[in-house]
This record gives sequence, structure tokens and C-alpha cells, in this order.
Amino acid sequence: MESPPAVHDLRSALALLRTVPGQLIETAEPVDPFAEISGVYRHVGAGGTVARPTGKGPAMLFTNVKGHKNASVAIGLLASRERVGLLLNCTPERLGFLLKEAVMQPLVPVTVSSAKAVCQEVVHYAGDPDFDIRTLLPAPTNTTEDAGPYITLGMCYASDPETGDSDVTIHRLCLQGKDEISIYFVPGRHLDVFRRKAEAAGNPLPISVSIGVDPAIEIAACFEPPTTPLGFNELSIAGGIRNKAVEMVDCLSVKEKAIAHAEYVIEGELLPDVRVAEDQNTNTGKAMPEFPGYTGPANQSLPVIKVKAITHRRHPIMQSCIGPSEEHVSMAGIPTEASILLMTERAMPGRVLNVYAHAAGGGKYMAVLQFKKTVPADEGRQRQAALIALAAFSELKHIILVDEDVDIFDSNDVLWALNTRYQGDVDTIFLPGVRCHPLDPSQSPAFSPGIRDKGISCKTIFDCTVPFKLKSQFVRARFLDIDPSRFAPGLFNSNR
Repeated sequence: MESPPAVHDLRSALALLRTVPGQLIETAEPVDPFAEISGVYRHVGAGGTVARPTGKGPAMLFTNVKGHKNASVAIGLLASRERVGLLLNCTPERLGFLLKEAVMQPLVPVTVSSAKAVCQEVVHYAGDPDFDIRTLLPAPTNTTEDAGPYITLGMCYASDPETGDSDVTIHRLCLQGKDEISIYFVPGRHLDVFRRKAEAAGNPLPISVSIGVDPAIEIAACFEPPTTPLGFNELSIAGGIRNKAVEMVDCLSVKEKAIAHAEYVIEGELLPDVRVAEDQNTNTGKAMPEFPGYTGPANQSLPVIKVKAITHRRHPIMQSCIGPSEEHVSMAGIPTEASILLMTERAMPGRVLNVYAHAAGGGKYMAVLQFKKTVPADEGRQRQAALIALAAFSELKHIILVDEDVDIFDSNDVLWALNTRYQGDVDTIFLPGVRCHPLDPSQSPAFSPGIRDKGISCKTIFDCTVPFKLKSQFVRARFLDIDPSRFAPGLFNSNR
């Protein structure tokens, strides 16, 4: 039997999915990048916090995109935990541990020559008479209300103008004109720190945006402090995942590097003291659907990337995601799981067995912690573990604590624990007035007069663990462990 292809870029990832039934749909049906691609995938496999009807399904590759005859669009590559596990060669339940190990054994990126960089097979310079990023890039417009076409999976790469340290992150990028892109920074993001330093000196900041890369890079790029402090290049985590350094290449028009195997690379500069309204071309007042499940408001003053060049592979593939989809949950949530595992293991070894950054929180707002109490002195430590997580990750809003016999990836099992092992008046811990995430619409003074400023929230711990002294009274019904494949061979694999 032929072994599956090793994944090192987007094309090898798609090749692997082709070998697994039900993981990829390829369609040559004509599709309009304006609202149709996301409109289709909403039904096929978006999941996450997308308004129902939606659900878990295969990734899709659209090969007949209107206005872009030589390009395709891929969506939903990471929109199921099972598919992420397949692409990272790991069981879905152990993904947090895989990333935790990669953080502890990072591999620094390496630079290759332009001759080895497939991302530079075709080059378009901004000085070319027909240069227009809107025709070169098949960037989808997610809904009819969006501020414009968005790049949702661009690996933004820039360097600190003072130290030279480089970083990669994913940001909301809206195509604003033939050579301008707006970029939205959540406060505190590292590339914004670099941009502010350059702007203070009156200088532009060189930046590259690599699109369509190895899924390991997309996951690694979503790590945040304190796991990856300022100066930590998350591409080294992707190297740790693959046990092979990520290959970079020097850009052709700016002094920065880009990911060598990307499908597309945007080369440009973040301009000092230049701002645009995100919806200047549509005046809808809205940006695009964001991970909490709502359409984010258009920002009226965003920094601008002045594009100097576009490079791409022959017959390139634009990769996109729906902001509130399970794909965001995978990218934002699994690094959070790894970080919580790393911190709690240092503080209380062996107690936290696993973590799930739940889809209902977009991978950011909610986590389920599986905690094992082995001695009487462990009572109360489960709440300490939750406090460690909440203190480290400002975006976490709710934590549910469960025992080792609860499947944290099964929401029904978690809710069962909430219903049979939780009393609201004694097992709820409130932490009011704590800074959280600005995209949660309930975190505003308009929602509650007790909230002082937008983005401040009441963080909450739901302790659904059994008190240690009562564990013997909360044993689940014990069934005989029979191999079901003898009786239902079509439903069960005896080797699983």
C-alpha cells in the first residue's frame, strides 16, 4: 500500500486529503468570490459559531472562480479537529500535547535561494501598468455586508526595527485599492509593536503576507504570550511540529522574508501616519464575520500596507476561512490548549490531563479542563489551574472544570457533569472587572452598567468536579467491555 504524502505545503496537504474519503470536495462549478464561496461553505462544513444550519464537513477546493481563470480557492482545510489531526499526523485528542512538545523543541527557520522558492515562480510589480491586487488575488468577500474582499489566512511577517527579531501572526486584511490593504491589529499584537516603533521613527515597516502554506505554520502562527513573548518567532514552533525548519526566502521588493512554499506572497510596507476607514469603499459600517459569530464593526482608522509586489506559484491557490468557523477554533484553540497544558504542568504536574478550547467560544473564550484529584490535598487545586489559565490568557472568559471520567471533547458529556456535579451557589467563581476581548459584544457598558469599558468582562469558573471525599459516590455506571465489531462490523473497527 502506498504511503500517504508527507505534508510540507498547501498542495501536499490537499494531496493527503484526497487519499481520505470524505475530507475534500473539488468542484469546477463557477463560483463568485463575492459572498458565494463562504455562502456555500457555511452549509458544507463551517461549524464553529456560524449561524445554523451549519456543521462539520469536508474541505473544499473551488477551481472555477469568476474573474480569476488561473487560480483556485481552498476553504475549510482546518475546519475539523479530525482533519487537523490528519494533517499534523496526530490523534485529535493529543493535538494540544503535540504543540506543547513543539514549543519546547523549536526549530529556527532557514533561508533558501529564490531559485528554490516556488512562491516566486510568477512575479508582478506594483509599477506594472496592469497591476491591481483585486484582480491578482481571488480574495473572497464573506458576506454582502463586508467592507470588501478579505485575506483571512495571510501569514503576516515583519521584524522589530530595533532588535531585528521577527514574528508571524494572522490579521484581518481588507483589499482597499489596486495597491493598498488595510490591516486590523488587536491591541498588543507583536507586529503592531514593530509598526509603532517604525512609525515613531518616521519609517515604513517592511512586511510580507504569505498565503496558502503548510497547516503547521497556520496553527503555530496563532500562539500568543506568555508562551511566545515578544521576540519569539512562531515559525520555529512549526519547525518543531514537522521536525524540519520552515524555509524562508528574501522578498524581491522589500527588505523582509516570506515563506518559500507559499501559494501567494504580498510584499509591501506598513506606511507611517497613514490611516483609512475599513469600509471606505462600501460604507456598510461593518467589517467581516468574526470568531464570536457576529459581524465585526468596521474600524474607522486602520494602518495601511502599500503593496510593492505580488509573487505566486503557477496556477496558485488562495486559501481562505470563515471567521466564525471551526477553522478559527482549530487555529486559535489548539495553541491555547498547548499553552495551558504547559503552564499547569509546571505548576502542578500530572493534575491537568487535557484541555479543550471549546468551539462555542471560537477557540478563545471558553476552555474545558480535565483535572484528576488523587489525594485529599488536590481539592481546590482544580480551581487554581483555572485561575492560572485565566490569568495568562486575557481572551479566556469561561472555564469548565471536569473530572477524568468526562470526555472534554463531547459537549453532552461536559453538560452532564454540569448537571450532576455542579451547584451554582457553591461551584461558580466570578472574577468581575477583568480585561478580556473587544470582539465580544456583551463586554460593553451598554450591555451592563457595571462594565467600565469595552472589552472588560466577568470571567467565570464552573467547577463541575466531584469533591475528593465524595468521589466513591459519583462512579459512573460500569458496563461490560465488549468488542462491538463482532456484532456490528460495519460500524466498528476492531483495531481502533
